[in-house]
Amino acid sequence: MAGIVIGAGGAGAIWALTGSGGPYPEAVSPPPSPTTQTPTPSPTPTVVQLTGTFLLTRNAVSDGEGGCKGSEGFDDITEGAAVTVYDASGTVIATGALGESTKAGTACSFEVIVPDVPTGEGFYKVEITHRGTLQISESEAMSGSFGGSLG
Repeated sequence: MAGIVIGAGGAGAIWALTGSGGPYPEAVSPPPSPTTQTPTPSPTPTVVQLTGTFLLTRNAVSDGEGGCKGSEGFDDITEGAAVTVYDASGTVIATGALGESTKAGTACSFEVIVPDVPTGEGFYKVEITHRGTLQISESEAMSGSFGGSLG
């Protein structure tokens, strides 16, 4: 059965009558006004990417590819070396790697990149290869201001 729709100009009220097969048509409520809907707040991210810099200050040599690496006891410090992030209880919560390296005088600077670090921990412990942990706050982790050095 056909329906009848009557609009009330700019007032925003719409009435609709539809046929249901019975002797009396049913009334349909108007759709909610867009001005009465409240926006949904953006959720807080549940993971962040920890970024920063790691500086090897001793025994840094060219890697032959435009970057640098450790030598003479620091051979494990190289592009791709493991970066592990722990929570306060010492549980591994994320892993990443040392990124691109740059020779700076006698030192070697590496980008630190660890994706998918869970938020809400308060602080983290970060370890480069097996060299012990450095503690950083969650705000440092989220802002990309991680900085560590060895040598």
